Amino acid sequence: MRRPRTPLRLEMPLIAFLAFLWMAVWRDFTLGTLLVGLVLGTAIVRVFYLPPLRGTGRFNLFWWVVFAGRFLGRMVFASFQVAWLAVVRGPRVRSAIVAVQLRSHDDFLVTMVGHAVVLVPGSLVLDVDRTTTTLYLHCLDFRGPEDADRVRRSVLRDEALLIRAGGTPSDLAGIRAEKRLGRTPGLSPAELRAHPPIGGSATRGAAPGGLDASGEGRS
Repeated sequence: MRRPRTPLRLEMPLIAFLAFLWMAVWRDFTLGTLLVGLVLGTAIVRVFYLPPLRGTGRFNLFWWVVFAGRFLGRMVFASFQVAWLAVVRGPRVRSAIVAVQLRSHDDFLVTMVGHAVVLVPGSLVLDVDRTTTTLYLHCLDFRGPEDADRVRRSVLRDEALLIRAGGTPSDLAGIRAEKRLGRTPGLSPAELRAHPPIGGSATRGAAPGGLDASGEGRS
């Protein structure tokens, strides 16, 4: 299988990220370590077979700052929230599995959204359905369907900010159309009935699709 060649200029952001990651691993932010990281990053991207990550050519600094501010604020708030739940409620805390269907089918953007969710305390990505770009999230402090809606709105808000910051032109046009028409993306009512997005409590070992860990339906 021959990999489609991606222009080097479109892969430069990934190479730069790998070089920064190399310096972070060695905790050595010097010119020599940077050069070694760039060489290794280029070798990884250009020699080894990887799914092509085609850049969009868009970079909106304002929306990146907005996303970073929202992300840091959520991390701080969630840290205190998880600590409070652990001390005050303990084992009585209920959790659930919630499905969130994203707008974009771009692998890089879906990965960014997933990492933004995982890095916030109290949430975890259990599975990703690439055919529908649906994330299955394990969430703490779940009390009812309104909490599932809150989780979906939060994740879709993160995705919208990332699309505005550097998403594809088609995804950006979709965001603007949603705002203009007042529509919210996600699973249709028929899909929600066919694939319930909410699992049971963590003590039941819930899994997506309305089944518990043993594969039997819940009553």
